[in-house]
Amino acid sequence: MDWKDLLSSVRLGVPESLQPALPGRSEYQRDFDRVIFSSAFRRLQDKTQVFPLAESDYVRTRLTHSLEAASVGRSLGTLVGAALMERYPDLAELPVSPSDFGAIVAAACLSHDIGNPPFGHSGEDAIRLFFESHPAGQQLLAPLPAPLRADFLQFEGNAQGFRILTRLQSPDNKGGLQLTVATLGAFTKYPRPADYAGTNTGVSTRKHGFLVAEKDHFTEVTRGLKLMARDPQAWVRHPLAYLVEAADDICYHIVDVEDAYRLGILRYEEVESVLADIVDDKTLPRRLAGMRDDKGRIEYLRARSINALVEQAAEHFLAIERQLREGHQDAPILGAVKATAAMTALRALGESRIYMAPPVVEIEAAGFEVLAGLLAVFSSAVEAQAKGTLNAKERMRLKLIPAQFLGADGSADVHPYQRLLRVTDFVSGMTDSYAVSLYKKVTGISLPGG
Repeated sequence: MDWKDLLSSVRLGVPESLQPALPGRSEYQRDFDRVIFSSAFRRLQDKTQVFPLAESDYVRTRLTHSLEAASVGRSLGTLVGAALMERYPDLAELPVSPSDFGAIVAAACLSHDIGNPPFGHSGEDAIRLFFESHPAGQQLLAPLPAPLRADFLQFEGNAQGFRILTRLQSPDNKGGLQLTVATLGAFTKYPRPADYAGTNTGVSTRKHGFLVAEKDHFTEVTRGLKLMARDPQAWVRHPLAYLVEAADDICYHIVDVEDAYRLGILRYEEVESVLADIVDDKTLPRRLAGMRDDKGRIEYLRARSINALVEQAAEHFLAIERQLREGHQDAPILGAVKATAAMTALRALGESRIYMAPPVVEIEAAGFEVLAGLLAVFSSAVEAQAKGTLNAKERMRLKLIPAQFLGADGSADVHPYQRLLRVTDFVSGMTDSYAVSLYKKVTGISLPGG
């Protein structure tokens, strides 16, 4: 693949003749701004990063995590861009600058979690489980062909995010937010559908990145970027997607231990040990000893760790950049850097002490009941509307569904796949607090003013 194609500023759904350039503001900066002002991005302020419904105002939400990832992604992209501009002088013909690489990665990082449902990754599991084993979910999927069923049985926040960016936000526009194909390519870490039957076992096919409903949009992106086909169902990742993945991994692994320390889940000594190994600086003990408290020491270690990993990730990316464009590399960037062993220890600490902590597990377990209950209630009402069998209870529940999640005239969509997509859009787009509150109300656990 060629960087001149991979950096395309053509916007999804907009003819090139209608894409005026704005002096002083790149197309990729405009992508960033469109995402940050979207309602779906604002809702991330009340969506779980690790600690659901946290009472502390210190810990990260999906919104703060996304902003931090965008900051790291901008640094990564700009470092890489500066080196690539020297390596390939003809890129100046586009024209692009190192900051454009950074802006693409930052915009993709900003939106990388925009499709996540309430309660974090356990929310994804809850939606999958509803369609897999709940009687109502099984009945809803029964009339659908296998490729359409796969979109729900393997519900994936990344694919839902692509749907949000290209259809649900600014729905009156063809292409939704109409982001550049470069940003959408960098956003799509998993360029394959849910019913993938290929043999590639690399990181890019671990999950799926688009729904059947958005296949045309994804095809437009692949053509605009001239992405290579890996097989009949999968494509080679946009190389900058590896930087988006690295920025996400750097942020959540490191800041999760910082949050866990502030919540008293981890001791200072545990956090210092793993972060010091990443920094790998012999002068570090003396610098830490001169600080007044452990909180400041952890913050310093976090900053130094992120900086070390950014430099190492950029260096490794540049070493394998050609192989990435040829489709010969398909592994996470952080899996082959100097601090790989330290990152492995960091992941192990998170899995054993943070993600299984009682406050996390208790609320995530409750999230399974909340999301299954909401899906059952609202899908039942929509199906009854489609069949013309609405009773009084279902009619009242239908009124709780915003108009954009129903048909154009407020009626149910004719196709059962589209009806189910709209209900899933509604429930997965909820914030944690709203999902809990609405579940209590529709099940009668609590009443307004009660």
